[in-house]
Amino acid sequence: MEEQKTQFRHYSVLLKETIEALEIKPDGSYLDGTLGGGGHSFAICERLQNGHLYGIDQDEAAIQAAGTRLKEFGDKVTIIRDNFRNAKMILDGCGIHQVEGIVLDLGVSSYQLDTEERGFSYRYDAPLDMRMDQRQTLTARDIVNEYSEKELYAIIRDFGEDPFAKNIAKHIAAARERQPIETTFQLNEVIKAAIPAKMRANGHPSKQTFQAIRIACNRELEVLQEALDDLIDLLAPGGRLCIITFHSLEDRLVKNAFRRNENPCICPPEFPVCTCGRVSKGRVVTKKPILPGEKEIAENSRSKSAKLRVFEKTM
Repeated sequence: MEEQKTQFRHYSVLLKETIEALEIKPDGSYLDGTLGGGGHSFAICERLQNGHLYGIDQDEAAIQAAGTRLKEFGDKVTIIRDNFRNAKMILDGCGIHQVEGIVLDLGVSSYQLDTEERGFSYRYDAPLDMRMDQRQTLTARDIVNEYSEKELYAIIRDFGEDPFAKNIAKHIAAARERQPIETTFQLNEVIKAAIPAKMRANGHPSKQTFQAIRIACNRELEVLQEALDDLIDLLAPGGRLCIITFHSLEDRLVKNAFRRNENPCICPPEFPVCTCGRVSKGRVVTKKPILPGEKEIAENSRSKSAKLRVFEKTM
């Protein structure tokens, strides 16, 4: 458990920037929708006096690690194993209808990547799993072996943005006809064979396909898209939503949702006045995303692609 706690703690991406953006009120209520090992939550709790922190995560290992990490804050903390898409319902059940701040640190955690048997990483030979919530039945193995070639192509193209998506899907379909693809290294070999040798120099050839399958397995983009408006609605006036993304697909969803909630009017531009009746819920604090500094990237290379966007509720 101590090892889990340490691993989670080491990788709290954009921690200083997120805490500053939240503008924490000592007596406020806060939600960490992707608790992980509790790094962001710990920093929030340090600044609370009579306030409260609600932490949500779907990963049992994260719940255990965060519970240990945040134990010193006692009844200031409530931890729930669930998905942040259900945050509104969860907080309603706790009698909480508004919070002063929300944090989401999206994507797969460093702990999940580094735990070999979870099957998230192409660097370790392990069963194809990739479930963030191990209570769900669908695994990466199911996707690789049971989805049609056409479905695999769409997943790798749309979620991995891999230019060789069509050929990778074709190779997977052919390989599984001979025998099921059970492990990460088996899948690595199939992907490698699908990509021209001269194109393998720029990073690991499996990176984008593994990302795509993981996103599909956990329905990550669907969950995020469904949750964004609810999370903004949960904010009290002056409250802030801070979201850290790690790839362009997530970032685009967040950016567009923030813009839409800041500027919801759908009237044609030639209309002299608004007639649709849609009212702005707040403002985008970060016109451009906040990026990690050179020091953080040097200490944690996985932070390199991180982007922090912030929305403030004003009504």
